[in-house]
Amino acid sequence: MTGPLHDQTVLVIGRGSGIARAVTIAARDAGARVIAAGRNRDGLVAAYAGEPGISAESVDLTDEPSIAALGERLGAIGHVVSTASARARGLLADLDRDAIRRSFDTKVIGPLMLVKHLAPLMPADGSIVLFSGVAASKIAVGTMGVAITNGAADVLARSLALELAPIRVNAISPGVIDTGAWDDFGEQCKASYFADISARNPVQHIGTVDDIANGVLFALTSPFLTGQTLHIDGGEPLT
Repeated sequence: MTGPLHDQTVLVIGRGSGIARAVTIAARDAGARVIAAGRNRDGLVAAYAGEPGISAESVDLTDEPSIAALGERLGAIGHVVSTASARARGLLADLDRDAIRRSFDTKVIGPLMLVKHLAPLMPADGSIVLFSGVAASKIAVGTMGVAITNGAADVLARSLALELAPIRVNAISPGVIDTGAWDDFGEQCKASYFADISARNPVQHIGTVDDIANGVLFALTSPFLTGQTLHIDGGEPLT
């Protein structure tokens, strides 16, 4: 398949649903050979069954030997996208130390180790996309754990962009996106929350996984873009 990622290999870390799936499909449709990787390889195989150009691998971002083993199996790789996260929500008095550690381990330390092992396998024109989030730029009570994790992911992207140059490194900072992650709220609470966010956002609607996938493709295919965080959030921090 021809496209801006024709004949390139893209590794996408994450689940077989939501943003990770949208990014995987979009990269494949842009011509890439895509490797979807996560802790549940069997689940990824099932999620992408019947999708040509997509294979599945196993990796645990909280386990460096698992990351090193993935690099040994992959060999050369053109681009890396890490969408994995583990949220630590709640007021300060209720925050759990282990939850904070998991959040940093999954979204900051894990991607750092991922790049440590995979950057040597990448060409000079390769790129890396990490994930931050709107909580880092719109501080709110109850989201401190998420905010500090996302802020660290922003700094990590800039730091890696400098040290790994000319390999490009950028971050994506999504706002509230309808990924299915909000379904635990219950139908009525989710609808009320989305209505409130939509009413306050300048764009006046909730984001979609395709909005984020398009931003990732822009980061992957823009040769003059590095060390940046792309805020795809409907303008939420302005409100």
